[in-house]
Amino acid sequence: MGKKLGIVIVGVNGAVASTVIAGVELMVRGIVPRFGMITEAGNPAPGEQVTDHLAFTPLEDIVFGGWDLQASDVYTAALHHNVLPATQLAEIKDALQAIKPWPAVFSGEYASNAKGDNIVKVKTFRDELAHIEKTIVDFKNAHGCETVVMVNLASTERYQELLDCHKTLAAFEKAVDENHSAISPAMRYFYVANKLGVPYCNFAPSLTNIPALQEQADELRNSYAGMDGKTGQTLLKTALASMFRVRNLKVIGWYSVNFLGNNDGLVLDNPASNKTKVLSKAAVLDSIVGYRVENHQVHIHYYKPRGDAKEAWDNIDIGGFCGVPMQMKINFLCQDSILAAPLVLDMVRLIEVAKQRGEKGIQRQLSIYFKSPYHGENDKPEHDVFKQEEMLLAWARANADKK
Repeated sequence: MGKKLGIVIVGVNGAVASTVIAGVELMVRGIVPRFGMITEAGNPAPGEQVTDHLAFTPLEDIVFGGWDLQASDVYTAALHHNVLPATQLAEIKDALQAIKPWPAVFSGEYASNAKGDNIVKVKTFRDELAHIEKTIVDFKNAHGCETVVMVNLASTERYQELLDCHKTLAAFEKAVDENHSAISPAMRYFYVANKLGVPYCNFAPSLTNIPALQEQADELRNSYAGMDGKTGQTLLKTALASMFRVRNLKVIGWYSVNFLGNNDGLVLDNPASNKTKVLSKAAVLDSIVGYRVENHQVHIHYYKPRGDAKEAWDNIDIGGFCGVPMQMKINFLCQDSILAAPLVLDMVRLIEVAKQRGEKGIQRQLSIYFKSPYHGENDKPEHDVFKQEEMLLAWARANADKK
């Protein structure tokens, strides 16, 4: 048995997290196929693969833990979200029931529609940080993990501007000591990850990539990536926008709407959280086509009957030869968590390799997984999915001889 890779998840009882954990348990038992991950050998797609260059921790050697507002075990959570069939979940019931969430660090000010009472009951931010640190250290020791990676799969926090307390590590530390409300729960988790040298992946659109925590990550040589997982509609948008750019078809307008009924949709029903998500989804188009698409709209609606089966509508108006107008209409019926789960496993395995190579700071090669990829102060984010793939492959090639 090899060394364990630990994955600690903020929001471990959520739809995506419970699907990730259940999926791994099902795959290692041979109950379901190992589809959707580029870090899993045997990818049938032709051409170069990251597995041609790098070896990754086997699924059999991955263990899970995490924090959540709901105290129920992961089996109960997976049944509730109804992403994977109950008959399959029954076959791995004992393994899922063994994973019980640690009390979460939470603020209703940042996600008012998120509910639950499994919250760490301490008086100060410093006490909360100590709680996060202890749970990670105890988890790592209990499972004999060589590496632990933190993934933020928590509900989207409200939009917030960059403030002075976010700009330097000294100002951030002072704000923590003062229990300043501008230090969000997501930032507190990232802070502890940096302190412990735990690579961090922000799969949510919540603000964590602030200068203060960049400074901390650089000082402590921690690696991180984000933000906001690119799963469905935005993945489609980045591929189609690249096609329009290559063929010089003018994008006149693009109207996007999402309907979803899971807990993510409920949280996004709050206007402040909705703004955070919409801004993340809307940023990609202009960057790819190279000009401002004036009639670009993105809307997200909570519609409970859809559950995790998200529906995305796109109406695209384009101008072709001689300016003749054309339209494209797309109705993407997708399973939100089924699209997201393999991405989580990929980026965790990839950032573990980066950690082993001694890399620090933003891992831009992971941009392919995010709607709003982190980038350096003097860099521009890359949104084109095909260019992002080449970035990842180039990084894999460059690291192949360092194994």
